[in-house]
Amino acid sequence: MKNLYRILALVLLASLLAGCVSTGGRLAKAGQAADVNGLQVQSDLNWTRIKGYRIELWTIDGPELNTLLFVTKIKPGEQVLRATGKQTKSRPDGAWYKQGMRPDEIRDAILDAVRAEGWDDVSSSNFRPHQFGNTTGMRFDVLQTNADGLIYGGSVAAFERDGMLNVLYWRAPLEHYHPRDVTAVNKMLDAVGFAAP
Repeated sequence: MKNLYRILALVLLASLLAGCVSTGGRLAKAGQAADVNGLQVQSDLNWTRIKGYRIELWTIDGPELNTLLFVTKIKPGEQVLRATGKQTKSRPDGAWYKQGMRPDEIRDAILDAVRAEGWDDVSSSNFRPHQFGNTTGMRFDVLQTNADGLIYGGSVAAFERDGMLNVLYWRAPLEHYHPRDVTAVNKMLDAVGFAAP
């Protein structure tokens, strides 16, 4: 039954990405700067990029084995990991972004969004402020478990800019992929900058 849920989740993810993809499958080459909706990122790893509107997914080995999600320019009232949907009176609760949230509230909203996507035992550690150029944001690590009990580790970078929230969220299984890539991914997230206007 768990495999059926996983297959259904993958089909749903594929259909959502297919519905919002403008260009996809491009390579973010190691050592070259990439523009992700106004963010400048550079990695020591090669990534496949799947682009959507204000959302971009990067992977090396496939989304089940490592995923780096960029959700940019999240407006007040939008979901923090989807940049879709709106907070309404009938849907007041949820992982909604509100302008002026404290850093710990932003962290908690991101963790709530991860839980809402079906992950179990979601927790954070190493919560700290971080400077992205002249913008103050935050960094923290995450642990989460999928429906089959596989534990994933990850890292988050988040910051507000121009009245909107930007979230970069990476995850990979602790068994092999996380230890292999965590140093390079953290270096990349720590160095996020901004493209010239």
